[in-house]
This record gives sequence, structure tokens and C-alpha cells, in this order.
Amino acid sequence: MKKMYKNNLLLFLILTLILSITCNAQKRAVKNKPNILFIAVDDLRPNLGCYGNSVAITPNIDRLAARGIVFDNAYCQQAVCAPSRASLMTGRRPDRTKVWNLNTHFRKALPDVVTLPQYFKQHGYHTECVGKIYHDPEQAQDLVSWSVPETLAVTGKAGPKYVLDINTNKKGSWKAAATENANVEDSAYVDGKVSRAAVNILNTIKDKPFFLAVGFRRPHLPFSAPQKYWSMYDRESLPLPANPDTPDGTPEVALHSSKELRGYTDIPESGPIPRQKIRELIHGYYASTSFIDAQIGKLLDRLEQLHLMENTIIVLWSDHGYHLGEHNLWSKTTNFELDTRVPLILSVPGQKQHGEHTDALVELVDLYPTLAELAGLPAPEGVEGISMGPLLSHPDKKWKKAVFSQFPRPWFYKDEPEIMGYSVRTRNYRYTEWLDFRTREVKARELYNHRNDPRETRNLANNNRFSEQVDRLSHVLKAGWQKATPH
Repeated sequence: MKKMYKNNLLLFLILTLILSITCNAQKRAVKNKPNILFIAVDDLRPNLGCYGNSVAITPNIDRLAARGIVFDNAYCQQAVCAPSRASLMTGRRPDRTKVWNLNTHFRKALPDVVTLPQYFKQHGYHTECVGKIYHDPEQAQDLVSWSVPETLAVTGKAGPKYVLDINTNKKGSWKAAATENANVEDSAYVDGKVSRAAVNILNTIKDKPFFLAVGFRRPHLPFSAPQKYWSMYDRESLPLPANPDTPDGTPEVALHSSKELRGYTDIPESGPIPRQKIRELIHGYYASTSFIDAQIGKLLDRLEQLHLMENTIIVLWSDHGYHLGEHNLWSKTTNFELDTRVPLILSVPGQKQHGEHTDALVELVDLYPTLAELAGLPAPEGVEGISMGPLLSHPDKKWKKAVFSQFPRPWFYKDEPEIMGYSVRTRNYRYTEWLDFRTREVKARELYNHRNDPRETRNLANNNRFSEQVDRLSHVLKAGWQKATPH
């Protein structure tokens, strides 16, 4: 009996030791995983120094670019906040998420989908959100994505769009002036509050593997920024829109009335916008961009101070591009290049090449599988993008043949869109078909030759000389994203 007791005790001790070693190994494996700093910027087009813009003052984003890789040809899947973010965060395209407007939650169509941060949470990461990552309203949030409740995620509760009395005392719509220049500290505005909160969060989560999502709202309208950022630019020397006219031959369905901008009190409800107001708006966009750049700098500085930079993957992305008067358009909500092309920068610990650019065609829907792979996690199932990991070491690698975007008309629809515009971008062309949403009948087409017309000033879809390209690109569009990916 005594011998059996000793044997059982020895077996228990051995099992306890094995369990302890296994648990400690698992903890070390999790702890050694790279952190993720996931930075979203609303309405940011590639008006950045690292993208060759000589006007923009963006030293901190450029600093990040110098550490990583810049994707020169990155595209969103739908050029407006909620659909683009739902697509990126689920790894599914808008026709899978069924999010084509600002009011639908992706879990209505995909109740059990595992989001990007949720996937990291399932693999031992602490996931946290500060600022705008999903769309703004309370009902648009996704609590299951995060380890703790969101911080400053809903604009109405997070902080002010305005600080000056002339704007804050306006009754009715929350829209007042389209710009605001105030002599205040960064933290007076919501994005200053977001960066301050994010820095504090880094202090508390630094000792565990984290996925920290930080979302900034500027340069979304209104273009509100502290005075010091306005002072960086000389308004009269800022470039006016290079192609202010509607493209020749473009169907009406491809355009819009710039309703988002025209809702502000200092903007005409219709007709031309005065030249000086255009200059003020462009000034405000650049000032807001530099304001956000400074907030990103605070995050990078704190990572360095905490000695986390060498074990943190940093990704900077925007949900879509933006029109600043080009094509006689303001804001987003089209399939044009200026709205669908986005800045995308990725910095990964240990990457061999720094400050590189790649002209490979990539999409925001690719971020989910990319971050999973770079963190050493299993490939997620069901996503509709591919990992961009190989481009880190081989920026010139042969890559996607085409990337895809879409947009509905009318934009503010009731039950479902009447028409959906599907757009494919190849190396040399952008081709768009506007389809009856139910019958799939083609209502209009667009074709832009990016070799000769990168500003998309002339629609060639009805030009017989380009009928072969129209047929070929129509086939590419119908074949879909899977046929366009490298094999």
C-alpha cells in the first residue's frame, strides 16, 4: 500500500511538472508573438510625403514609411466608411457582408463571422480599440471583437468636432462650418483625446501581446484642427484641383452632388463653390492631415520609449480616398481612382528591406490574412483576400492582375440599391459596369486608360477603338477576385 502511494505521488508530481512546463511554454509562445498597432485614418488619400506629395507635412507617417514598406497601389472595396471598414475587419467583400450603406451591421448577414481583432483575441492576444475603427454609431460597434469595451469609439460621445462658440452654438444639424481653425491644444479635439488615451493604454498593456486599434477621425469633414497645423501652410501656394471638370463621356450614375460637403453652413447648397472657399477647404484638409500625423508621432514615440518598436507590427491604413474638387466632386462615394485608392504602410519587425515601395495591386481585404500570417497564426478561413507577406521581401514580385471596388446608387437607398457599380482596376485600366441590382443588366460602362490618362478625365467605354479592352475587362470583372490572384 505504501509503495502504491509513493508511485501515485511520483506520477502526480511528474504530471504536474509536465503540465507546468507545457503551460509555461504556451505562455512564452504567446508572449513572444509580435504586437499589432493598427492605425486607421478616416478619409485620408495618399497626400503624404512618403507618397511623393511635396506639399504635405507628414514627418511621422514618413518616419513609419522609412521603417517599413509603402503600398503605392492599395485599394478599398467600397469608398465610404461603414462598408469599407466592415469589409476590412471581416476579410469579406461588400457583397458578402451585405454592408453597402451606413446603417447595416455586418453581423446581420454574417452573425458568426470572426473579425480580425476577434481572431487575434482567440489566439491569446489582448485586443483593444480606441477611436473610430468600426463606423461611428453605438449600434455599429462590435463588442465581441475586443477584450475590453471600446474607448472613444462613438463620435458623439468621444469628443467635439468643433470648439469655437460660433460652431458649437449652432442649433439643429451638427454640421456648422466646414473648417475650424482654433488656437487650442491637440487634446481639445477628439483626435488629440484619442492619441492621449492610446498612449496611456500602451502603458498598461505593454507586458502582454496586444492588438491595439487606434482610429483617427480627421481629415474627415469638418476640417477642424489646432491653429499650429494651419500655420504650417501658405494657403495661396496650395495647389488647386488639377482636373476640376467632370470626365468627358462619364455617365451620370457615376457622379454625385457632393451632398456631404454641401450640408455645411458655409458651403452653397448647389452651384459653384467660390475659389477662395476651395482654397480654404484644401488648406483645412492639409492642416487636418498634419494634425493626425502629429498624433501618430505620439504613438510611435511611446512605442520607442517602452522598447516595443522591435516587437510590434505597425499598419497604417485609410478606409478610402477623397476628392478635393477633382472631377467637380468633393468627399467620396464613387468608383473613381481618387476615392478607391488608399494609403497603406506596413512595418514588420525583422523585415530585411526598409523604406521600400511596391507597385503591386493590393486591397484592404488583404490585411486580415496578412496580419495573421505575420503574427504566426493559422491562416483564417473564409476570407476573400490574400496575404501580402511575400511582398515584404520581394516588393517587385508578380502579384494580382486586378483589384475590385464597388458602389451603389442611389447612395441613400431604402431597402436595397437600385444599381450597383462594380469596378476593376488593372495595371493599365479602370473599368466599371453599372448593373441593375436585381436583373444584373448593364446600365452604363466606364473605361479609363491609366497609361495615358491617370486622372481619369475621359471615358473610353463607348469608343470602338477600345472594344477589345472593354470585352476583356468585363470578363475579368465577372470572373472575380479569385481569378485575379497570383497562383
